[in-house]
Amino acid sequence: MGEALSGSERVRADAAARGLNVEIIDRPAARSLEEAAGLLGIEPGDIVKSLVVKRSDDTYLFALVPGGRKISWPKLRALVGVNKLQLPDASLALAATGYERGTITPLGSSTAWPVYVDESVVGRRVSMGAGEHGRSLFVDADHLIEAFGATVADLSDPE
Repeated sequence: MGEALSGSERVRADAAARGLNVEIIDRPAARSLEEAAGLLGIEPGDIVKSLVVKRSDDTYLFALVPGGRKISWPKLRALVGVNKLQLPDASLALAATGYERGTITPLGSSTAWPVYVDESVVGRRVSMGAGEHGRSLFVDADHLIEAFGATVADLSDPE
């Protein structure tokens, strides 16, 4: 076995395997969505949170929701066709993806869970977790959706 890849190396390898162009940059820590957007020179809605959502059968999915919005549980449950979904605790999210909270991305996840993307990110260049703290990834949302065969739907509400 070779050395384990870092989070951002896993992200790059998965993106390359999917033919997906990503840009990973180093960034300072931010205390808020607004501060993070300012540091990156983008709008808060261009920062996409990759949320790990647990189903009652202990499988997971990714819900990608832009900054300033939150998961609409009724919409997501209806979309997925289940009556129970929840955000797992940090240790379960880490076990499900191989990433710590704040670094989570579907790219390079230790398990390839299904990806659901809020329709408001379509057509945008977005920033998201890059697999390790202090880094952000930029990607064309439409290419990301295509690379994962993601389900695009209205799955969020304003925060």
